[in-house]
Amino acid sequence: MSVLPDPGATRAVLIGTSHYDHLESLPAVSNNLTALAEALTGPVSWTLPREHCTILSNPTTAEMTMAAVRAAAEQARDTVLIYFAGHGLVDPEGDLYLAMPQSKQQRVETGLPYRWIRQALLNGRADRCVVVLDCCYSGLALGTMGGPSDLADQAAVEGTFLLAAAAETRQALAPPDETFTAFTGELLATLQTGIPNGPELIDFGALYRHLRIRLAAKGRPDPQARGRNTAARLALGRNLACLPTTATTPSADGEPATGRSWPSPSGIRTVRGFFKSLADVRVTSGLTHQMVTEIELVVS
Repeated sequence: MSVLPDPGATRAVLIGTSHYDHLESLPAVSNNLTALAEALTGPVSWTLPREHCTILSNPTTAEMTMAAVRAAAEQARDTVLIYFAGHGLVDPEGDLYLAMPQSKQQRVETGLPYRWIRQALLNGRADRCVVVLDCCYSGLALGTMGGPSDLADQAAVEGTFLLAAAAETRQALAPPDETFTAFTGELLATLQTGIPNGPELIDFGALYRHLRIRLAAKGRPDPQARGRNTAARLALGRNLACLPTTATTPSADGEPATGRSWPSPSGIRTVRGFFKSLADVRVTSGLTHQMVTEIELVVS
């Protein structure tokens, strides 16, 4: 069953480089960060406290970036999400580097090695780790999740999911006339409108399949994904295309007459998570506040 993380025990770090000294600038990346942060902290997605969602726009050093990643990996107990948008660089050994503002082509030492982020997540304490890379050659990161050095195999985690905007030999796309990059724009649109005839919760498995279909239809790079354990069932948000449109009538025993799945109490770790689950129950059932009160009177 798909699950939403406990927002009180979850952290997100959104990293983006939109201005470069020696590479082509990507103005849309700045919009990516703002819109994705709004989604993660709003009711569409995880309802994270704003202090649990760190935005690093045009970080000047790899050290600054890694400090934020390590802090999030250490603080999170449920889920940690790391997102990067910008240019990707590849060294002669085929390793992926994330370009910083001062990065230069053919000078990977001026970027941030993806393996550093991977290692920080491996050393963290979150049950689930999610990495979303919106950069050229981002599919290279999937290779670091296989073999004897696999992140999920070495760390005691519930699951790890990596979503990449392009294959290891393909460039990502940032159309100059669009507000967002191609990949992140489609991801945001999915959260805002939902997946028709899709699941109640947009888990990462469903999200990946939907993005592949949507991006292929537009002739854009195919995203790549790889997950371990149950990570693909971690949800990024509720599917707005299939929410109840009318209130559900309670049955004789006071229970809402619905075949929908209910939020699981097993994933609650914090007070914020408890109240988030209560809100999810009302959304799932389609009940009004008045009807919730009436059910409480019947039960009592």
